[in-house]
This record gives sequence, structure tokens and C-alpha cells, in this order.
Amino acid sequence: MSEGSNSVLIPGRTGRADGRAGLLVRECQGLALASLVARRGRVREAAEAARAAFGVALPLVARAAGNERVTFVWAGPGQWLVETSDARGDIEAFLAPALGSLAAICDQSDSRVVIELAGTAVRDVLAKGVPIDLHPRAFGVGDVALTAAHHVGLHLRQVSEEPRYRISVVRSYFGSFRHWLESSAAEFGCEVLAPLGAG
Repeated sequence: MSEGSNSVLIPGRTGRADGRAGLLVRECQGLALASLVARRGRVREAAEAARAAFGVALPLVARAAGNERVTFVWAGPGQWLVETSDARGDIEAFLAPALGSLAAICDQSDSRVVIELAGTAVRDVLAKGVPIDLHPRAFGVGDVALTAAHHVGLHLRQVSEEPRYRISVVRSYFGSFRHWLESSAAEFGCEVLAPLGAG
């Protein structure tokens, strides 16, 4: 997994070379990201304002809620990470009409790397460093965790049953996380696919 000029990952394979790779990795490009922190006493009002404006209420527990326009990912009590590809370059302006009076909004688009992980060994790979139970009985579609791997903080959520996970990592720590992920997946084979949302 090498750095490229337009991407933090370049398609290719590392680790075990025979058979299908057990871990599939894609970088998610073209996303606008923002932190959203409700003002004191305004959490439920903000949740309802989001529902009225975007058709999605802010989740009040460790879950993600979204539609084709926007996803709100719980990030702690009264806090969310917002993802959208519909902000036309200014996520603060996208969110402010509905939520600006109820919450602090800060663009995080350049500060995070977002990747998706899938494959037959994805849970086995994550289990080598992520200290939460990802068994389907404990963690399912829409569930969110603020956790860590290799001393790197992760914002992790499950996005499909297969399973597929979306992970947000602070960009300055992504190299360390990538090294851990590559090493942890070596026995299964790790394939980096073309980015999602490129172009």
C-alpha cells in the first residue's frame, strides 16, 4: 500500500499472494466531512432540525444514520461526524442553515482519511488490534465505535452485513495505521482496490 499523488493508497496486493485476498481495502474519496457539536441543552432540538432538513435525525447513541445525501455518525454525547458528497465544496454552508444556531460546525474534510474494509478475513484482521467485539451478535450494521488499533484512534462503523466497515483516521496518523493494517492482513492477503468516489 503505497502513497500516491492523489490518494493515500495505490491499488495493488500485499501479503499472501495466492488465492483471493482476505482483506479488501478502498479509500473513500470525494467526501466532505465535518464535526458537529450540539450547543448545551440543544441536542434533541438539533436532532429534530436535522430530520426536518435532511430526512435523518441525529443518532443519540453509538449508531450512524443516513440517506443518499448525508450520514451522521455518532462521535460521543452530543457530537457527530458528518459525511456527505452533496456539499459542493463547503460542508459548513451545507449544514449551517439547518444546524448553525444549534451546533458548532467545523470542516474536517482535509483532516481525515476514510477507508472501507471488506473481505472474508476482515473481522480476523481487525481483531488483531481493535479491542471491541465485532461478532455479529455484538456489532452490526449501523453500529459505531470510537476505538483504536496500534495506538491510532479510529472512528469505525459497520455499513453492510457482508461485513463491510468504514473507518475514519486522522490523516497525520494514517501511515502508522496503514502499516499495522498491512502487517495484520499479510497472512490473508490484502488487496487495495480503486478508490470509491474517485473522479
